[in-house]
Amino acid sequence: MNKTSETVLESQPEHFISLPLVSKSDESAGLPLVVNVVAKYWGEDISPQAAGKKSAAMIDGIVLAESSGFASYIYKSSIEDLKKRIDQGIPPIVIMPGIQGTMQHAMVVSGYNSDERRMLTYVPEPDTLGAIPDAKFKQDWEQDDMTAIIIIPSDMKDLLKKENLKFEESNRICFEAEGLRQRSMINDAIEKLQKAIKIDSDNAQGWCLLAGIYNETNSDQAVPCYERALKLNPKYYLAYRGLGNYYLKKKNYSIAEDCYSKAIGVNSARFGPIYKNRAIARMQLSNNQGAKEDLTKYLEQTPAAEDRKSIEEAIVQL
Repeated sequence: MNKTSETVLESQPEHFISLPLVSKSDESAGLPLVVNVVAKYWGEDISPQAAGKKSAAMIDGIVLAESSGFASYIYKSSIEDLKKRIDQGIPPIVIMPGIQGTMQHAMVVSGYNSDERRMLTYVPEPDTLGAIPDAKFKQDWEQDDMTAIIIIPSDMKDLLKKENLKFEESNRICFEAEGLRQRSMINDAIEKLQKAIKIDSDNAQGWCLLAGIYNETNSDQAVPCYERALKLNPKYYLAYRGLGNYYLKKKNYSIAEDCYSKAIGVNSARFGPIYKNRAIARMQLSNNQGAKEDLTKYLEQTPAAEDRKSIEEAIVQL
């Protein structure tokens, strides 16, 4: 559901932040769009500083903002907390599930509608907002452990300084570790994540990220880390998917299928390629009909799939 900003302003003016329009074509490769939007909202254009830089991890955009006079906070939030920030005039950034071939994406929350119980989100199109029912927003957000990012001018940091922001230190370290992982600095990333879970042993994000690196390096340490993440957050989609990938590589197809099914049970439309992976497991288990259904679903949810032709041929053969 979309609403024009004019409609939103008429219904809930006190719960809406008017954000500057930043199109994807204006986005610098070195600066995530959401960071660009928030910085411009505060009256600073930091995009020229990112010009010429390679595609940035979220932490790189945050560090760039900090070097330009902003303060940042990365923590586990809640719907109530987001609404509080909006009423303070602060637009929060949240990490949400992706769609099709994208695993995650960041969005800016621009307001909320109390009467309709909807969160309003920034969409980089003129006079357009996304309106998501509170329950749906929370359901999706929980899949990535309800992470919020606040970027504010440094002279406003006292607003949050005295608050007990959950996982503030360990989540910052998690984002730094992810930036290191993207640069293939694996050992440094592992060291960071081990520090994060030592600070907050109940931070599911830290356990899941650490599990992911162990999985990529074919370490059996991935399993207990994924299991710890799921114990802390039973809706952690990425942990179920990661376990599925681990067991698929180990050729334990029955457990792999079960893990993929659990991920799909959390969110059936989050990541199209998971259906292809489950199809592989099902073919090895002689469940050709299930594999055919999964490959069909994969193509439906990943319309730009590069392997479309070979998948279509596989469907015919099944």
